Order: sequence, then C-alpha cells, then structure tokens
Amino acid sequence: MSALLYIKQLNWKVSGKTILNNVDLNVSTGEIVGIIGPNGAGKTSLLRCILNQQKDFTGTIHFKGKNINSYSAKKLARHFAVVAQKANPIFALSVFDVVSMGLLPHKTMFSLNNSQDLHQMTLALEKVGLANELHSQYNHLSGGEQQRVLIARALVQKAVILILDEPTNHLDVYYQHQILTLVKNLNITVIMTVHDLNLAAQYCQRLVLLNKGEIVADDIADKVLNPIILTEVFQLPCQREQDPVTNVARVYFHLADQITTSDNEQLSTNNEQQRNPTNNNKDQTQAMSHE
Repeated sequence: MSALLYIKQLNWKVSGKTILNNVDLNVSTGEIVGIIGPNGAGKTSLLRCILNQQKDFTGTIHFKGKNINSYSAKKLARHFAVVAQKANPIFALSVFDVVSMGLLPHKTMFSLNNSQDLHQMTLALEKVGLANELHSQYNHLSGGEQQRVLIARALVQKAVILILDEPTNHLDVYYQHQILTLVKNLNITVIMTVHDLNLAAQYCQRLVLLNKGEIVADDIADKVLNPIILTEVFQLPCQREQDPVTNVARVYFHLADQITTSDNEQLSTNNEQQRNPTNNNKDQTQAMSHE
C-alpha cells in the first residue's frame, strides 16, 4: 500500500526552540492514525505542518506524490478537512450556515446550494446525532454539540484526509465513543491527536507517540502502549492490562507517592513481563506441566 502522505526529516524551530525534530511519518490510504504524547510534545504542531499552515519548517511533506507547497489553499481544502481542538468564535450563524461551509472548497464564488447539497448536510447531521438542530443557532449549542457540528461540516467537505485535533475534548463519555465510532466507520484516512490513550488504542489502527518533538514509537497500539516507554515519556509510573471486553490494551498512571510497596512489586513484575514476554510464556508452560 503506497503512502498517501509522506513526511521525511521534518524539522521546525521557533526562536531557536526545537518544536519538531527529524520526524519521519508515512500514512496510507484508509488508515486511522492517532498522534499521542504529553502536552508540548509537538502533536498540534505536526498537524499544522501537514496542513501547510507553517511555512518555515524544513524537510519534506508530500501528499499524493506532490510537495505540499505546490497546493493552493483551496486545493488543500478539497483534500483535507479539519476539526480543530477549539474553534474560532462563530457569531450569529445557524447550524445550517456552519455545516454549509464544508461545501465552499467545491463551489465557485457565486454558486448557490442545491437540493443535493442540503441532502448531504442533513445526512452529515444525522450521523453526528444533530438532525433536529439544522436551524438552531450554533452559539446556543453546548460545547459538545458544537464539536459535532464541526465534524458534520468536515463530512460535507468530502475530504480525502480528515484531520482532528483532540476531537473528544468537549464531549461526555457517550459522545466520545459515538464520535470516534463514527470517525472509524467513515472509510477515509484519518489523522487525529488524542489526549486519552485508552480511547486512542480502542479506535486507532496505529499510534504515533511523540515526545519533545520526536517520534518515540510508531506502531499498533499493543506495541506503542508499553508501560516502560510510557513511564519514561509521561514521567509517571504506568501499568497496563487488556480490556476484557474489547481485548485492547488499557493503561493507567499513578503518582509515585501513591504507590505502596506491594504496588511497586506488581509494577516491577509487569514491567519485567513487558521486557521478556518469552520468559513469561516459559514460566506459564512450566507451571502447567507441574499441574
């Protein structure tokens, strides 16, 4: 599978401070890639470079085999739909007005919306659970509802890649899972930053762990959510288990002074198992043979 998005040796500095350092990343068509890491790791900065919103980076970003710099802003908008972590204020606009903005990259200056456009908008709002809010005032909605309207706008845009920066930040638990399930079922390429590691593991096919502007790990969740790596990156003791329902890795963090002696012993055992899974399997085989 060829790379839809190709990033090589991406570097970005601001006032002499390194924001991104030698980032190499390939994203293939249809992948759902979660960018994770602590605050200040460079997650949103990476998205800004991908969208060509930063002009002073060095390195290479290719989309569909062409340098990202060769695309005009309007052409990029036809290929990339963006749902930002915090939207700019939208004054005196209805939900209809906001969602219809997704049509702009495909319209000429004076073209009007038609019945097909309205049908697309209605379907998008149905997918995010807001079909009855088409004529509501955007600013009268809750933060979570506003976020879902922005995702509906992105759906209407029909982009090749959907970029989401912390899409679940303002949503309650039900809508976190509803929106990420929706995103997972869109059948398009998705790159999103996710603050919640366990949500990222459940809904992303692949995780990219950033720390201090560098990629620390890039693989499936089962390999990236390694307690040893996460303890080093987040500077907190980390433990891991498999969710009994989804069979997806889940991780937990604790303040060091809250861990008892027995907890430390269990944490050491878990970390040793992560280092030497083969030895752990041997121990289990020996125990079964004794039985």
